[in-house]
Amino acid sequence: MNNIFNKRNVHVTFRVGIVLKALYDIGEILCGIFLIFLTPERMSKLITLISKNELSEDPKDFLMNYLVAFSHTFSHSMQHFTSFYLLSHGIVKILVLILLWRKKLWAYPLSVVIFTVFIILQMQRFSQTHSIVLLFLTFVDLIMIMLTILEYKNIKADSSTK
Repeated sequence: MNNIFNKRNVHVTFRVGIVLKALYDIGEILCGIFLIFLTPERMSKLITLISKNELSEDPKDFLMNYLVAFSHTFSHSMQHFTSFYLLSHGIVKILVLILLWRKKLWAYPLSVVIFTVFIILQMQRFSQTHSIVLLFLTFVDLIMIMLTILEYKNIKADSSTK
């Protein structure tokens, strides 16, 4: 059986991971921009508009009730933190992913450090919010760290044999 961690598999998976992560990070940037304009008042109006018909048909609708409850806790500080976090997270990671795509050797250790810092921030925030989304982001970042380290080792091994 072929080793799943062979150079070709690692390289292809790493490249696919970069593309998928970049798409996600572009989404983060777009959401961060959207949140700049989504004040708590606008959020409340939007959720009311979205949930009005659903809740009249099914007053126990879990998702709609969750959204309504969330809109009551959405504050200006949450808006600002989330917008800043999404924008900074997305922009920094996009820049790092571009450097990795271009195979800049110094970017591999840098990206591991950056992904680790974001994991620490995500876990710190998770301890306050218990958001499953933050756990998922952390899992994705851990996979990217592992793939980055493996890809870096492969590139270094290739360069030392030349």
